[in-house]
Amino acid sequence: MTMRRAVITPYENGPLIVRGPFALADEDGREIEVGRRTVALCRCGRSRLRPFCDGSHLTGNFTAEGGLSEEAARRHRVGSAAGLRQQ
Repeated sequence: MTMRRAVITPYENGPLIVRGPFALADEDGREIEVGRRTVALCRCGRSRLRPFCDGSHLTGNFTAEGGLSEEAARRHRVGSAAGLRQQ
């Protein structure tokens, strides 16, 4: 049996979307009960629901790549999206 894994997608100018089975913990290792299999995590630092996204990035000038930055792309291999969808 193949175990599914979480897929984390950075959205352009937006949050990290986490899909699939995952655990979220605070810095002391205590699990944060999420109650769902898909969540949006804040990347802009403005959310009042951190670590979760509350849409605050929409009202500021937050910009970030979707996917990998150019520097990250030079350091990390990128596989096909089809491989993740099959899990």
